[in-house]
Formats: sequence, C-alpha cells, structure tokens
Amino acid sequence: MSETHGKFIWCELMTPDPKAAAEFYGKVVGWTTSDMTIQDLPPYTIFEANGAGVAGLMDFPAELEGKGIPPNWTGYVAVDDVDKSAKDFAANGGSVRREPADIPTVGRFAVVADPHGAVICIMTPLPRDNPSPPPPMGTPGHIGWHELYAGNGAEAFAFYSKVFGWTKDQDMDMGEMGAYTIFAEHGTQIGGMMTKPPSVPMPAWAYYFNVPAIDAAIERVKAGGGTVLNGPMEVPGGSWIIQAADPQGAFFCLVAPTR
Repeated sequence: MSETHGKFIWCELMTPDPKAAAEFYGKVVGWTTSDMTIQDLPPYTIFEANGAGVAGLMDFPAELEGKGIPPNWTGYVAVDDVDKSAKDFAANGGSVRREPADIPTVGRFAVVADPHGAVICIMTPLPRDNPSPPPPMGTPGHIGWHELYAGNGAEAFAFYSKVFGWTKDQDMDMGEMGAYTIFAEHGTQIGGMMTKPPSVPMPAWAYYFNVPAIDAAIERVKAGGGTVLNGPMEVPGGSWIIQAADPQGAFFCLVAPTR
C-alpha cells in the first residue's frame, strides 16, 4: 500500500436542492462555491475553504429516487487500484454498489459498502502537479473527523484495517454503548467507529466539519432551517460537537475547539 492508500480525500453531498444546500452550508460552515463542468456529466459544485476545494455538491440522482436513500454526505477514500479494492470489498464480505468507472480529468471511482451496509466511495485519483499540502488539523472549513456507526464495531475495524490499512490508535470505553475505536491512517488519527445505537436506523458514515466555535454555529444551523439532533457535547480532548440535519434532511456534524 502506498502512502495515499486509505486516505480520505473528498466528501460529497447529494441533495434534491443544491442551490438551497449551497446557501445553508455557506452560512453554517463558511464555504464559498465554484462550478465544475465535465463533459457529459451533470452539474457539480465545489465547496471551498479559503480557495481550496474541500467537498462537492450534486443534485440527487434520479436513479436513486424511491429507493429509501435520503439526501446524504458520502466520503471518498483514496486507493492504489480502485478495481482491485472493489474486488477486495466484495471478497471480504462487503459489496460493490456501483462498479468502477472513470470520471474524466478526476480519476476512477466506485461506490462500495462494508459487510454491514455502510456505504463509502473509493477512488484512484489522477496524478496532480504540485498538490497542496494538507492543512493543519482543525482548520475551519475542512473535515475534522470521520465516524462510523457500524453494525458491529469490532468487525468493522477488522474489515477496514484489511482493505484500507487503517490501524487502531486506541479504544475508549463508553460504558453500555461499548467501545469507541479511534483509528489512524499512516499514524495519524482520522476518525472513530462504534457499534451503532438502536436510534441509528442503519450502519452509516458521518462527517464532522470544522468551525471556530460551536454555539455560534448552532445558531447558524437553526437560522438556516437545519435541526440540531444531538449536542452540544464536549468530547475527550476538549473539542465540542453537534450532530444535525440540514433543511433537506442530510445528516452532518460540526466540531469546534471551543464552546
């Protein structure tokens, strides 16, 4: 595995109202937007933080309507060979939801799911000249944490460590809720996973966006028509988080260094 295999590289929102979503997240997270045009593909919007693309926005695909899939955020993980990684997902009990395909000028991707059904995207991006170095952890507007509500936390970690090379940083005891496993990519903490509580309807990934302060962000969420589902809550290390839904129903999270 290369130094980029297993690295989260993108996050993408599928929503029935891209214009409203762009306005909402612009106010809540502070993102600006730019349009990306690729021949023969639907319109695509880039969310930017200080001029750097951090996430994408697209209209909810017509072929997914009526299948019980809500508007959602999905992460992309870089892999050395997307075709091989898709086969690895299937061979280890996961599934391929969309077969590998090329995105012109971007890379080759596939939509996959772990053995309990949590969906994620994998991509082998095309090489870029002089790529920008990653920003410091906690930089506002960037993604600060990746969290899996798993069908079974221990089984999920074993699966992802095999296909992505992630390692265990530590287990945190949450009492009746079980263990919260903090995992690392090439030695750096990037997220956590746990067995989902009964209140979470299905295994799923969640993404935390960095904001400067959580209380002010809560007011922006409410003013924009979003709903705070949980929090504010202080987590080990002193950060503050909330979990929320945007006006179109997509689940998202915010994390801040201060209340």
